[in-house]
Amino acid sequence: MAGLADSGSNPDVELLYDINGLARAAPDWFDRVMEFVGEYGLLLAMVVLVLWCWASTRRRGGEDAAVTVAALIWVPLSAAIAVLVNVPIRALVERPRPFYDHDGLEVLISGKEDYSFVSDHATLTMAMGVALFVANRRFGIFGIVLGLLGGFSRVYMGVHYPTDVLGGFALGTAVALLLAPVAAALLTPLTRTIERSPRAGWLVRAGERGPSGDDGAATFDTGSPRAVEDRDRAPDRAA
Repeated sequence: MAGLADSGSNPDVELLYDINGLARAAPDWFDRVMEFVGEYGLLLAMVVLVLWCWASTRRRGGEDAAVTVAALIWVPLSAAIAVLVNVPIRALVERPRPFYDHDGLEVLISGKEDYSFVSDHATLTMAMGVALFVANRRFGIFGIVLGLLGGFSRVYMGVHYPTDVLGGFALGTAVALLLAPVAAALLTPLTRTIERSPRAGWLVRAGERGPSGDDGAATFDTGSPRAVEDRDRAPDRAA
């Protein structure tokens, strides 16, 4: 295979060529799809998955709604923290992108001139997937699958070594899991306060008062004694 002459017996480079070779053999339209999916699509899908889980949590309600919403807030926060942690790691390792050192790669995205280890995309998607799993296992499984696909796409596009991706998976998972108890301790009181709010409670539980001050359900119970009494008095007031 072209380019393997300079890889020696390095399995990281060999796997890079094997996975990236799929891009060379694929039709051009498929590579364009992979380019969009790997760069933007999977991140957008992860955001949609988190919002879907939030909507499901609000609709279901229950005593643990505030806890789950707090965990969902942790999803994007964990990704942001993981990427920040990666900044000094990249500066310390200073690993060039694979296409600088290895010929014959099919590079689908241009302009990637920063360092390669650790992959930001792999870190982001896996941190979000694992944090989502902490909040809700059913949605989290899909999130982790998206994270795995995100890592694969980075190698497919020729912009990362497999070990860059594995490092991103490890970093994202570590941040999402190790800091989750701290995040829960800080965020859950906040979401419980929001849940009790007459104006912002709709963010945690469906049917709570929204920004307009209206409940998601009926504004009064027509069968309650107070409602019956008010209804009986209505003709007198009209007279």
